[in-house]
Amino acid sequence: METFAEVRQHIMNNHSLFMDEPFQLAFEYNIEGGERTQGIYLAELKSSDNRRYIRVETLICPLEDFDAEKCLRINLIQRIGYLAVGDLDGTAYVKMCENLPYSSLDGEELEYVISNVAPMADRMEFALEAGEDNF
Repeated sequence: METFAEVRQHIMNNHSLFMDEPFQLAFEYNIEGGERTQGIYLAELKSSDNRRYIRVETLICPLEDFDAEKCLRINLIQRIGYLAVGDLDGTAYVKMCENLPYSSLDGEELEYVISNVAPMADRMEFALEAGEDNF
């Protein structure tokens, strides 16, 4: 894949979008046979040297529900995905993210990352939000 249009087409062929904007899209990823879902957001990013990346991200919980030191410890052991903080409607949220360079991106790699990031984030959300499926 070399363009966001190709990423969009791949995602549309495999998932139902609930957000479709020029360089952002989102869909619900089914977990545990569809009993739980995780919202997955994709966006195109550019580095300072104009390299392009696809960021895969999903919300876990409000930052106030999660210890920042624990986030850093989890980042140390993660092989796919990392924890970050971003705002949603004025509230800081812990998110799980992964950045994929276009230079090596194909549908198989994209689906592999999604299929690892979504369940991990869902398990964290389940543990922190008393089993509620918020995101």
